[in-house]
Amino acid sequence: KISGINASSSSIIDLIPTTTMVTACDVHPGVVTGDDLLKLLKHAKDNGYAIPAFNCTTTSTCNAAMEAGKKMNSPVIIQISNGGGAYFAGKSTKDPNAAAAGAVSMALHVRQMAPYYGIPVVLHSDHCAKKLLPWFDGMLKANEEFYAKYGEPLFSSHMLDLSEEPDEENIAICVEYFKRMAPMKIWLEMEIGITGGEEDGVNNEDVDPEKLYTSPEQVYSVYEALSKIGPMFSIAAAFGNVHGVYKPGNVVLSPERLLKHQAYTKEKIGCEDDKPIYLVMHGGSGSTDEEIKTAVKAGVIKMNIDTDTQWAYWDGIREYEAKYHDYLQGQIGNPEADDKPNKKYYDPRMSLRSGEEAMAARLIKAADDLNCVNVLN
Repeated sequence: KISGINASSSSIIDLIPTTTMVTACDVHPGVVTGDDLLKLLKHAKDNGYAIPAFNCTTTSTCNAAMEAGKKMNSPVIIQISNGGGAYFAGKSTKDPNAAAAGAVSMALHVRQMAPYYGIPVVLHSDHCAKKLLPWFDGMLKANEEFYAKYGEPLFSSHMLDLSEEPDEENIAICVEYFKRMAPMKIWLEMEIGITGGEEDGVNNEDVDPEKLYTSPEQVYSVYEALSKIGPMFSIAAAFGNVHGVYKPGNVVLSPERLLKHQAYTKEKIGCEDDKPIYLVMHGGSGSTDEEIKTAVKAGVIKMNIDTDTQWAYWDGIREYEAKYHDYLQGQIGNPEADDKPNKKYYDPRMSLRSGEEAMAARLIKAADDLNCVNVLN
């Protein structure tokens, strides 16, 4: 233990569970960073599964994600967007640093609670466009302060999404930030090629369709630049992905393109590994099972799921309200008696718990699609 933190559990306050279990990939439960994170993601790539990444906006949704991981005996990635960070901080807070502070608050909650769920948890921040770099800077500052105290960063990884910028600028900015992150062994996820649709205030619905498909040459240019700094990076290469949910046939995904990226880079660097690149899939909601399986076979080790889990959480609350509707019309009085109190029904914990259970069930379905169930045995 150093400065009140137990390294094996990544817990901030020294109230930790007794388990010191080590998983099949030789990674301890709790938040994983640095070499352990690299070990975990290599285990995923080598064993043909991808880890589901869930956007969380409250402690309730964070807990639902960890609950799902515990039930399916698998790691999970908990990630937060700029808008999610602002929500975590409180929507009435107008300070320009609120989104970074909210993201840090989420990270501290997960760090404290993850060991109690007995699974490895990756703490990640989602899309950061150029205009949101002050948010990214705020989180990096928190990482540096945490690292100075505990010898590891607060977050496991961060994403830079500069895909709207010219490739040269995109890669150059990623290189500069990766140089700052590498000494702390923070993983960098970057995007080249654009994910369509709209999510959390980032709207790419009218983007040029050609930009939805990344070329092998683009992917290799990223690999060439970042690999000179360190191995801890992944690439979100677009293959027609779109954020949100859509009708079948409205979006044409081509995950087989990812295999071409791997083959091209393998030839360029002359390695024996058929999948030298760590790839990421965005816009996972609404994808077919076959599309997901093809992407995982191509070396995708992380898939983002947000739209479907948002619906699942709401649907759980909706079902609760429908079931107990007549008990939720006033503090006193229900079908049983006019003077009977309804507190146990309108207690927010009741409806929110239904949301958590529904969300956890949807997360388990996502993990199953990614071949990420019982991978810790």
